[in-house]
Amino acid sequence: MIDILKTFTHLQSVARPSGFESPCAQAIAALAGPYCDEVKIDTLGNVICHKKGPGKRLMMAAHMDVIGLIITHIDKKGFLRFGALGGFVPYRLIGARMKLENGMGGSVWCDEKAMEEKKLEEISLNDLYLDIGAESEESARKMVQVGDVAMYEGEVQQLGQMLLSPYCDDLIACAALLSAMSQVEKSENDLYFVFTVQEEVGLRGAATAAYAIDPDFGVCMDVTRTGDNPSEKAKMVVKLGAGPTIKIKDVSLLCNPQMIAHLREAAKEGDVPYQDEVLTAGGTDSAAIQKTRGGVLSGCISIPCRYIHSQNEMVSLKDVEQSARLMALCAQRTL
Repeated sequence: MIDILKTFTHLQSVARPSGFESPCAQAIAALAGPYCDEVKIDTLGNVICHKKGPGKRLMMAAHMDVIGLIITHIDKKGFLRFGALGGFVPYRLIGARMKLENGMGGSVWCDEKAMEEKKLEEISLNDLYLDIGAESEESARKMVQVGDVAMYEGEVQQLGQMLLSPYCDDLIACAALLSAMSQVEKSENDLYFVFTVQEEVGLRGAATAAYAIDPDFGVCMDVTRTGDNPSEKAKMVVKLGAGPTIKIKDVSLLCNPQMIAHLREAAKEGDVPYQDEVLTAGGTDSAAIQKTRGGVLSGCISIPCRYIHSQNEMVSLKDVEQSARLMALCAQRTL
């Protein structure tokens, strides 16, 4: 069976931002091979793993892209300006250590004038720059070019039962989905485990994969915010360590009642603790699946996560393991 922590650590080592996911896709395809009948990488880059069954088609998805920066300009002193691939709160990038796809390191800083004249929440990406230690534009261009991407620098740390990482969103769900696949030996359902691209820039991979698969039902796995820490303004009952959540609503979709009931019943039958989730900000691949073709009954299993889209996202390993278990139960239960 897939080891979640080992797999997550491996996936983070090959993490890439939206549109550049190929190294992660190749790693996932290799890991998935022993546990399904067919693995393919489609035109857009989604990894589609098919475990054949005689029944209805169930698509289960987790996105493998992470948020990142894309270089837009190199100035005369060798400092880099950038745009975003995914959602950032700009001032939270100040001081962050980054790594370029070629392995070069750097850190993000803010123009002094903006720091003096603006409130933190008024700082924009245009006020920030990436310092890679270049002495001039010429030396910088030997290390990087416009269009290169950068990601957070950081390793997976285990703090007791908690995991700290820049990219729990959504690589921890990819590890959990691989674990769920490895737990399913046989199902009456026709199963598609899909690892999608470009979720952070508009749920793009899920849309094309769902159109091709034409599923009867869809369940995605992603992270969700919590309400159990002092920095969180959202009034949510979700907390770390209390089990996966079964989504009812987020900004992008209203989950179909049939799928909410299906997931709750699977959790009860498998004795998996769960939390109800109403997310007031953010969306998931389930929204793209739900709107495919004539419509797909869709739900979502979420992993509670603190500090989403930061350099230090935190999840409970116990929640992750239970999320994988719940997805496996869902896959095996007749729809």
